[in-house]
Formats: sequence, structure tokens, C-alpha cells
Amino acid sequence: MANIAIIIAGGSGHRMGQKIPKQFINIYDKPVIIYTLEGFQKHPQIDAIEVVCIDGWHDVLEAYANQFGITKLKWIVSGGETGQESIRNGVYNLEGKCAPDDTIIIHDGIRPLVDATVLTDVIMTCQKYGNGVTSMPYNEQIFVINEEDETTTKQYIPRETLRRVSTPQAYKYRILNERYHEAFEKEIGIYGSSYTNTMMVELGETLHFAAGSDKNIKLTTPDDLELFKAYLKMDKKL
Repeated sequence: MANIAIIIAGGSGHRMGQKIPKQFINIYDKPVIIYTLEGFQKHPQIDAIEVVCIDGWHDVLEAYANQFGITKLKWIVSGGETGQESIRNGVYNLEGKCAPDDTIIIHDGIRPLVDATVLTDVIMTCQKYGNGVTSMPYNEQIFVINEEDETTTKQYIPRETLRRVSTPQAYKYRILNERYHEAFEKEIGIYGSSYTNTMMVELGETLHFAAGSDKNIKLTTPDDLELFKAYLKMDKKL
């Protein structure tokens, strides 16, 4: 059984306010996407990497991968109009290349600080249960908006009942591929902010929590870039 990573880097990142896609922004002379890929390149359990990349940047990505020694990169696939279409493209491209029991790890290209222990745990959880999703406790209070007056509330959700789920997420390939075909045929779990995890739940799958990390930030705004830089500086001092 192989462990194959699908790195999603198909977005344009308008909220970052940059002229280039945020996954290609250089931080200390290295693009964000390479920081992400290095986490998978260095992990001994990762056998191959596929990147779903925004059109027009495939050659740039390949050049960066050669420059920074990302030897596990095997496939570059074009992204779609939405996040779910991009993931679907990556999953479908692996048809005929993966065994049914291979573990597929899906990860956002703009989460460059994936921890090795988190990656290990999500793989182990998937191998035990068929899937594994990175998760963390939710430490803030959550209140529900009052439908009659959106500036007020009468109801809260106990935070002990909540988990924050992000990437990496891991799924056995057979189920992952079958579910993406089903989702797009039936138009279930593919719109808006839907992701693989939410789609799986909408299609009736039970998900299994794996370990997470507060460092596993998603680079969406300029403030996130500054936080990323701070983490990098902190790591250099350790």
C-alpha cells in the first residue's frame, strides 16, 4: 500500500492582495508551495506527491520542485473552478495509478507548516479506520444568531461538542474516488465552502479524528503571512 499526497494549489488567492497566486509568494527566497511540499518530501511514509495547480503555473511549479529537490512530485494536474472541482481533478487523475487500498492524503498548498507527527497520525488513523481528518478542540464560545434579530442571540453551542477540522485529511483511494463520482453525479456536497470532509459526511460516511496542530495555519491574508514568518523565525532559533 502506498501513501500519496494530493496538494491543492489551484486557487488565485485574491484576498491576499498580491499579483501572483499566494501559493507562489516568496518568503525568505522560497515560495510558499515549496514549504508545504517539503513537509511531505521529508516525511518517510509519503511515497508520491500530486499537485493540483492553477493553470499557467505548471512549469513554474516544476522548476521550483527541481530547484528545491522535491523528488516525490510525480504529477501536476490543472485545478477547477472551485475547490471541490480541483480536488476531484486530483482524485480522478489517480485512476489507474493507485491501488484501492492506497492512502490518499489531501492537503491545502497554503498550509505550509504541516507537522510530521500530525501527518503520521492522519495516515495511521486512515489505515486503521479507512479515513482520518486532522482536528483540534474549539476553544472559543459559539453563539447562534437570532433569526428575528441578527444582532442578538439566545442560544449557544457547547464548545465541548465541537472540533475544528482542516487538512491534512486521509482516505482510502477506492472510497474517495467512488464518493467523488457520486457527489458530482448527484450534486451533493460540492458547492460553496464544501470540502472532502463535509462531502463525505453528506454522503453518509463516518469520519475519524486524527491529531492536529495550532501551527497548521492557512495563509489567506497578509496577516497570516506575518504569522508564518514569525513561526519560521522561531523555528530557526530552536
